[in-house]
Amino acid sequence: MAQGGQVLGVQIGVAQRITINGRTMVTAIGKYPATGKMIVSKLGLQGDEQADLTVHGGFAKAVYAYPSEHYAFWREQRRLMGLPATLAYGSLGENLTLAGVMEEDLFVGDELFFPDCVLRITQPREPCYKFNHVMGDRQAAKKMVQTGFSGFYLAVEMPGSIAAGQVFQLREGPRETPIGALFKKAALKVR
Repeated sequence: MAQGGQVLGVQIGVAQRITINGRTMVTAIGKYPATGKMIVSKLGLQGDEQADLTVHGGFAKAVYAYPSEHYAFWREQRRLMGLPATLAYGSLGENLTLAGVMEEDLFVGDELFFPDCVLRITQPREPCYKFNHVMGDRQAAKKMVQTGFSGFYLAVEMPGSIAAGQVFQLREGPRETPIGALFKKAALKVR
């Protein structure tokens, strides 16, 4: 086990209708804090919904994690735009807000060992127009691409439970495909 970190927030969401540029769609990007231990199955956190399974959900993208260290950047971006700078964990659509792990240090296949479950890193997030909408910033996806602050998806290797406040250990996988490089390749589509 190379390094570790801590779960600062666990969030779930339900699919809701929103209107963006006159178009109504369903999304579950809005997450809210879950309390206590949350059950983690092969398809994600109990009570968490995904509206578009092409971008979130299924076995390879069961859980979305985001480094807490990036929140300062997003809060400052909102402040500069004259928007409220307060952003609760889950505001970026993540299920887990984690401290201690950053995209540039992670590889596909690395595993996070929590006290009662194991999650495996599968790929970075690819931002879309829904992210722009919830952030109140038409350039939010572009900023995510420019910074590399993507977060990452996780598959559930060992179901169990997870809760805010828990610590976890990172066990390195094959170290062949870095998350940062994979994100840069995928981000070319967003520009």
